[in-house]
Order: sequence, then C-alpha cells, then structure tokens
Amino acid sequence: MAELSIVEALRQAIREEMLRDERVFCIGEDIGVEGGWGGAFTVTKGLAEEFGHDRIIDTPISEIALCGMAIGAAVAGKRPIADVQYGDFLFCMMDQMANEAPKLRYMSGGQVSVPMVMRAPVGSTRRGSQHAQNLQAWFTHVPGLKVVAPSTAYDAKGLLKSAVRDGNPVLFFEHKLLYGSKGARKEQGALSPIGEVPDEEYLVPIGKGKIRREGSHATIVAIHRMLYNALAAAEELSQEGIEVEIVDPRTLVPLDKEIIYNSVRKTGRLVIVEEDNLTNGWGAEIAALAADEVFEWLDAPIKRIASPDVPPPFSPVLEHEFLPNQEKIIDVIKEIV
Repeated sequence: MAELSIVEALRQAIREEMLRDERVFCIGEDIGVEGGWGGAFTVTKGLAEEFGHDRIIDTPISEIALCGMAIGAAVAGKRPIADVQYGDFLFCMMDQMANEAPKLRYMSGGQVSVPMVMRAPVGSTRRGSQHAQNLQAWFTHVPGLKVVAPSTAYDAKGLLKSAVRDGNPVLFFEHKLLYGSKGARKEQGALSPIGEVPDEEYLVPIGKGKIRREGSHATIVAIHRMLYNALAAAEELSQEGIEVEIVDPRTLVPLDKEIIYNSVRKTGRLVIVEEDNLTNGWGAEIAALAADEVFEWLDAPIKRIASPDVPPPFSPVLEHEFLPNQEKIIDVIKEIV
C-alpha cells in the first residue's frame, strides 16, 4: 500500500494506463509545458518528461478544439484522457459533449465507439461564478455519457483506470478541494483525503456505490466534498445517539440504485446532500427514484440539502452561507429523526 493524495492517485492511474496501452494519451491546456504545473492542478506533472509530447499533448486555449480532437482520436481508435482546466469550461464544448460524443455509437448502430475520458475539476473554491460550478446534473441528463465522481484516492485511481478502458465517453468530475493541500496548487480551504492505494493493479467498477459509514436512523447520499461534510455531521450526531448511514454513489451514471434503496429500507429516512444549486439537481432524481421504489419504507419526508439557486459567490463570507455545511446537515437530520 501507498499513502496517496487524490492528485497523486490520478497521476499514477494515468501513468499506469499509458504504460499498459500505447493508445492512451493525454490532451489539454498546459498539461505538459516545460517547467509548468502539469495542468491547472498538477495531475499530469512530470508525465511529459516520461512519455514525450507526442502523448502529453498541449492544446491552444480552445475547449472546442480540445474536445473535438479528443473525440476524433477516440473514433479513430485511440484512448484519449482530455483535461479541461475548470469544469465550467465544459459549456464551451457543449455541442461536442452533448451532441457528438454520446450519440455516435447510437446513431451508428454500435459501429462507432468513443472511448474518451474528459476530466473536469468542479466545486466552489472562492473563484466566483464562472470557475466554481458543479455541473454533474447537466450531464446526467445526456444519454450515452457516463458520469463519475470519486471522493477518495483509492476510488480516483481505480475509477479513472476503469474509465480509460470503457468503450463509452466518460465525464470524470474531480473536486478541486479534494486534490490535496500539498504541492504547487495549494488551495485555501482544501481537504487532504490521503488514502491507502494498493501497489498492485486494481479497478473500481463504474456503477457501483459504497457505504462509507454504517447507521440505522437515517441515510445520507453525498459525493465529493459534501461526503466529508456528511461524515463529520454523522460523527457529531452519533454523540447524541443518532446513527447516520452514509452512501457514496461514486458514479452518478450509471447509478447504483440498489445500494441506496437497501440503505433506506434499513433506516427509513433519506437525505441527499449536493453542492450544486437545488433545482433539478442529481439529488432530485435520487429523491424521485426513492419515492417510486422505497416509499413504503420511508418514515419521514425525503430531504435535499443543496446550494440556493444563485451563481456561486466570490466572497468567502457569502460562499460560507451559500454552501451546504456540517451544521445544515445536522439540523435536517434532527428535523426528521
């Protein structure tokens, strides 16, 4: 085992996949610049020196071009790992990500595949309204895309390796405050979820969730930074005799519905915590699924905790009020238990 940050685990996954399969390459803005950081958050640092610029490819600042090249390479038989500096810039490539990559297999009757990974940092980090959004819900609505959201170093490595080997386009969302607080891009307010990562080869299957904490009084479903807020809230609630079960879906498409249903059957209560704004979030879909499938096991209304329907603020004071936090989670759990 090695103790790795999420950045280190992602870098290790990319390196292993590039060594395993010569079709795998990375493409993005500033990912291989000499003396640079290795992308906006250092994930590809050092890989250009090892693999050369034929496989660590820097692009101009044009997300449309970046995505188009990745899709074209995937259709031609390569396995691109594309890096968009901030998830917000996915909107610049929306036609390719919503109209091209996910539909080519369907429209070709299965004759064309697009085995592409698009890595996208998300999360509110005091960067204001155009660099701090959470975009998972936008893309869970697009048939043909897989949507992955790891929250630990172990999952980041195992899921990225699975995504590279998948025959479909995968959107791989990473939270900026979970990368780790060491290195050139030390983020204010960052967590450092250092985790044990096996030295030997392993994969984490896409579409399989995980119970992060056992409990009997309520179920919380959360990903990314909200997972850690939920775990902290659960620890505090346990001191008052309230035991909360925490479910980490790990992937939103495909979604491990059964792990959520089974938890609700045990606890009788469901709370979904997401950092994105409330209306039409991925949490609304989980709430609707639970209402359809496990309604008779519910002992209280389903609750969603999310950000208000306003752009992410730049001000630290406003950001604190804007985001779901440990205290808000505790209040909602006490309300329904």
